Amino acid sequence: MASVEVDGYLIEKLISEHEIQVIVQELAERIYTDYQGRVPVLVGVLKGANPFMADLMRELGRGNPETGRPIMPVEIDFIQVHSYDGQVSSGEISQSFDLSTSIKGRDVILIEDILDTGRTLTSLMDRLAERKPNSISICVFLDKPDRRKVSVEAKYCGQQIPDKFVVGYGLDWKQKFRYLPFIGVVGQAVASQISTPPLLLS
Repeated sequence: MASVEVDGYLIEKLISEHEIQVIVQELAERIYTDYQGRVPVLVGVLKGANPFMADLMRELGRGNPETGRPIMPVEIDFIQVHSYDGQVSSGEISQSFDLSTSIKGRDVILIEDILDTGRTLTSLMDRLAERKPNSISICVFLDKPDRRKVSVEAKYCGQQIPDKFVVGYGLDWKQKFRYLPFIGVVGQAVASQISTPPLLLS
């Protein structure tokens, strides 16, 4: 795909805005099939999962006349943990924001932007399981299987990607680029005053 200049950097598009919409629709169909008749709690992992969870929630809420999928009620909550310093996972998981409601006896879908090492999602699954929900499943927009350090699988996965550092659609580099409506890879700096572009992971 083409590259665009954003905030002094060239961003190579990896997944377009239209492709994101199609992926979200497909995930909503699968979730409805598995949870019809129930009201699952979508638990978004702040900050990165926010755009993805909002789109997924709206897609479930509008239904799909073409496939016959009706409106599906859901509830939402949020949790926040930290494991990254810039591009590199520290391996240390610290929690800074907790759920505001009880999930005991509920069906929980943990919503995350990306699954890479698996450490964060494994830690979150363990913490949520202690609250005795009826079920917990993982839904991620992106999966980088080449980065896996611990064994964890997402029941719902939008798309697998190669081991490249990606931004956009909630994903950031030092709080930059979350606002982009597509998924992209940060390339070289194009502004002379910017001396430290992100390092690309091979």
